[in-house]
Amino acid sequence: MVDSLPALAFLGAGSMGGAILRGVVASGIPVDGGITATNRSTEKAAAFADLDGVTSIALSETPDGNAQAAQSARIVLVGVKPAMVPDLLREIAPSLPDDAIVVSLAAGVTLQTFADTLGADVSVIRSMPNTPSTVGKGVTGLAAGAAASADDLALVHRLFATVGSVVEVPESQIDALSTISGSGPAYVYLLIEELTKAAVGMGFSESDARVMVEQTFIGATALLDASGEEPAELRRRVTSPKGTTERAVAVLQDAHLDRTFAEAADAALARAKELAAGG
Repeated sequence: MVDSLPALAFLGAGSMGGAILRGVVASGIPVDGGITATNRSTEKAAAFADLDGVTSIALSETPDGNAQAAQSARIVLVGVKPAMVPDLLREIAPSLPDDAIVVSLAAGVTLQTFADTLGADVSVIRSMPNTPSTVGKGVTGLAAGAAASADDLALVHRLFATVGSVVEVPESQIDALSTISGSGPAYVYLLIEELTKAAVGMGFSESDARVMVEQTFIGATALLDASGEEPAELRRRVTSPKGTTERAVAVLQDAHLDRTFAEAADAALARAKELAAGG
């Protein structure tokens, strides 16, 4: 078990990079050498300036801030938009330490793209985290490049373990993983929205409907986590024979939820492939 992390640089601490950064800070794990974050504007940089142990750089004021941050870090997390990744890599390549581990947060950017720009001998790992990482409940997929050692992967695994669970997959599965854990929170929020509408339609106030639905989802997942039981078993325990829940579940199953979720995941995967191809 690693009880600290080496110096970190978040280049482009946007929504995802910012979530991971905040999660690491909230975890309390020591970061030897501290954390540096870069953003284009002073406004975005200010959002991280008050975090303990974080140096926040506005590129509008420090144009070479990315290179500075990369030079001082062991783990360099690339969080800019996918189209901006090649230019950023060219910018930081001369400044990377020999033992640097470059971690991609950019969806659809392949390990080959990193190798083409940084060189095949640079350790690169693709990551696919999700936004619940900001509250320590994330899921992150990791795919290691050819030059990444087992120790490199273990170190990055430890980094993301501070903000949730980690799944190691081959790169060929990283886009598929994104359709489940990456997009998955949106699916859950959609279910909460729709059940809340149903409650309002039954005469409950908006505030009462939200409490009932949101706490039901939170409670159900907490019970799933605490019990260690399979979801199907917990569902069976709620579903009394010939009862009200059984009737409701039958309606949901008749709506072919299995097919709907499979089609949704397939649609997300198809779009991921379009984005990777520049579409």
